[in-house]
Amino acid sequence: MAGGLIFLYFFIAAAVAAGGFFVVPKGENQVVTRTAIILAITCCWLMWAITYLAQLHPLIKPRRADLRPAHDELFF
Repeated sequence: MAGGLIFLYFFIAAAVAAGGFFVVPKGENQVVTRTAIILAITCCWLMWAITYLAQLHPLIKPRRADLRPAHDELFF
C-alpha cells in the first residue's frame, strides 16, 4: 500500500490546490495568492512524501565508527 498511499495523497493535495485556485477572489494580487497557495500545498506534500518514503527503507543496525573493537563485539 506504500505506493498507493503516495498517489492518494498526491491527488488529495492536487484537489485542494485546484480548489484553492478557483476560490481566490479577483483582484490585483490574484496571481500571487494562487501561486502562494499552490506552492505551499506542493511543498507540504513533497516534505510529507520524502519523510514517508525515507521511513520505508531505514538504516538497519547502523555502525558507529567511534567505538573501540571490544565494545563493537558486545553490541553488534
